[in-house]
Amino acid sequence: MSTNRNTIAHEVAAEGIALHAGTQVRMMLAPAKPATGVIFRRSDLDGAEIPARYDAVAETNLGTMLATKRAKVGVVEHLMAAIAGAQVDDLVVILDGPEPPILDGNALSYLELIDTAGVKEQPSPRTAIKVLKPVEVIHKNARAALIPADALSYDFEIVFPSAAIGRQTFSFAFSPEGFRREIAPARTFGNVADLETLKAMDRGHGASLDNTLAIDGDRVVNADLMRFPDEFVRHKILDAIGDMALAGAPLVARFEGVRSGHALNNAVLRALFADPANYSLIAAS
Repeated sequence: MSTNRNTIAHEVAAEGIALHAGTQVRMMLAPAKPATGVIFRRSDLDGAEIPARYDAVAETNLGTMLATKRAKVGVVEHLMAAIAGAQVDDLVVILDGPEPPILDGNALSYLELIDTAGVKEQPSPRTAIKVLKPVEVIHKNARAALIPADALSYDFEIVFPSAAIGRQTFSFAFSPEGFRREIAPARTFGNVADLETLKAMDRGHGASLDNTLAIDGDRVVNADLMRFPDEFVRHKILDAIGDMALAGAPLVARFEGVRSGHALNNAVLRALFADPANYSLIAAS
């Protein structure tokens, strides 16, 4: 883990379709001063800003949405995962629409954008959040937990009725290099049968066979896009990394997820910070 805070060296921009809104969105990543954290700025809403923090999460259905009274921004988890993977602490994300562009439906496309900008060390020490006591949230057959550990890692299990996914497990000891290689390329996924329902809910308008692994019964329609045989569980870890990045500082803990989604991911962070005895702030080392 870097001991000093990082931002990006230069502004960098990308354009693309928004996953749910289906509209074209321009996104600019800009350097930020030390201790700024990650801030989303809606240029189409008079520069309204939304902090990338767990307590600003307003909705977790089909993506993590951040909101204030003035503005909201949805589907932030892939970008937040890339930011965490690049060990960037201070950043301004400027959007002219309601979501970052989905790009390739993974975190690698954002990570490559950050590569283009370059990472710059800040003259400010980095703080980490060390989990001291186990924290767990359970809903029906799903579970998310943060367990004391000496380093950040993720253990995840998913179970889906489709034979295209079935039961998959994956364990990942976090490192920037490992994230880039093993997690960041994993694309998001969804069921073809759910698409019309999503559109009726005004969601999924930007989903395509280029950015989403499409499950139809027991097969993956666009299986030629798959990078891993267990891509689905890897993507769930990607989502969890993005959601845990909303803690406001890197975690030192083991994340355990069983069928966990954005709601439980956010709930476990809220449970962690509900009691100061659950954690301590330490210098990154």
